[in-house]
Amino acid sequence: MKNYVLHKSSSRGHANHGWLKANHTFSFANYYDSTRMNFGCLRVLNDDVIAANKGFDFHSHANMEIITIPLSGSLRHQDNLGNRSVISEGEIQVMSAGAGVIHSEFNASSDTDASILQIWIFPNKKDVQPRYQQLSIDSLKTKNTFHQILSPFPDDCGVWIHQNSWFSLARLDSKKTIHYNLTNPSNGIYIFIIQGTIQIEGIDLSKRDGIGFWDIEEISVSSLTDSEILLMEVPMAITKL
Repeated sequence: MKNYVLHKSSSRGHANHGWLKANHTFSFANYYDSTRMNFGCLRVLNDDVIAANKGFDFHSHANMEIITIPLSGSLRHQDNLGNRSVISEGEIQVMSAGAGVIHSEFNASSDTDASILQIWIFPNKKDVQPRYQQLSIDSLKTKNTFHQILSPFPDDCGVWIHQNSWFSLARLDSKKTIHYNLTNPSNGIYIFIIQGTIQIEGIDLSKRDGIGFWDIEEISVSSLTDSEILLMEVPMAITKL
């Protein structure tokens, strides 16, 4: 059996603020577990549902790569860099907080909840100039293959961040097997099940489960039902900034 860590959906930290229902794979806010601080450079994986017209007022971040993927609905974004936008299902947003950024994010709908994944990655550079990027990934219609949505390179597929990380999405029909070869064998991979049921290394995983592997060069993923997964390849060593 390969080296791995398994995080079942039911084992995550939970918070219900009325307007916000949050699920934390790793320690965040009032949820703390010393054994679940991060997976390599993957520091935060929050699965949030935000009520209509509600959201996070202006707040600051620094020296973190912040990725947002709406699973349903839309978010209205505003920051002190002058960006004002709406990000919707089928898009990805990245904010390199760097030397410091202030932003807000609210559900853009007056009557529908928004469901989002927010992911924080430790950067490999300190105090970079803050930046914002938003990109459609809705064109990734081909099923049963991995589609890259994030990398370290501005000219590569998807958005880019200040870290040697690669993210890929895959939508699988039932009873399909696909393979992923690590871009950097010293990295690890963390797979989050957005929908459906899959099997990896004989382990069955269901909606919102997560599993991380390291000291591997490739992995095979088999779908037991129609499924959607997010694969995050990240450095296992955190750069000291």
